[in-house]
Amino acid sequence: MTVRLRLVAALACALSLVAITAITFAARSSSEPPADSASPFRGSLMPRGFPAPDFSLRDERGSPISMRDLRGRVVLVAFLYTTCEDSCPLEAQQVRLALEELGEDAARVAAIGVAVDPSRDTPERARRFLLEQRVTGLMRFVLGSASELAPVWRGFGVSPQTEDSEHQARITVVDTRGDQRVGFPTSRAQPADIAHDVRVLLRERE
Repeated sequence: MTVRLRLVAALACALSLVAITAITFAARSSSEPPADSASPFRGSLMPRGFPAPDFSLRDERGSPISMRDLRGRVVLVAFLYTTCEDSCPLEAQQVRLALEELGEDAARVAAIGVAVDPSRDTPERARRFLLEQRVTGLMRFVLGSASELAPVWRGFGVSPQTEDSEHQARITVVDTRGDQRVGFPTSRAQPADIAHDVRVLLRERE
């Protein structure tokens, strides 16, 4: 092989190596999560000091329920309506599986479903929904009239269910001080991720 041919071959090898390196780096960059790893949470972090709205309402059994009574526990808040057939059953299962994932730590967590269709969300329907979703005893359904629930919806930044629009399907995680800390849209609410963020908040308390 002449010197010229050797130089051409060496140059081709070098260019191939550069191309392979560039492709590998691009593939790795596209598969890795964004470099916003400062947060220990897997859900969407909310501003600190953003309190969950307080309320004094009734649950599916007519028992009083309020946010202040849940202080000291991490609270999973879902937004549900009892005649829902798609997003709400999914939310309920995400909460149930997250509590299962937490094991013994689940005893330090409360789960509530805030009604978003009060004209249809009766106590009887709420009890049936919880039973069908196998979350009876794990989740309580917060019920009330539209005027009673409106401040709760506003405080959590959600819109109720209407004939023309679907409510926001998401799970909000409230810390032991009563602040909203993490949000999970239903489409991204993996039970393991919810459980992970709950444990982060429980460790904060410790």
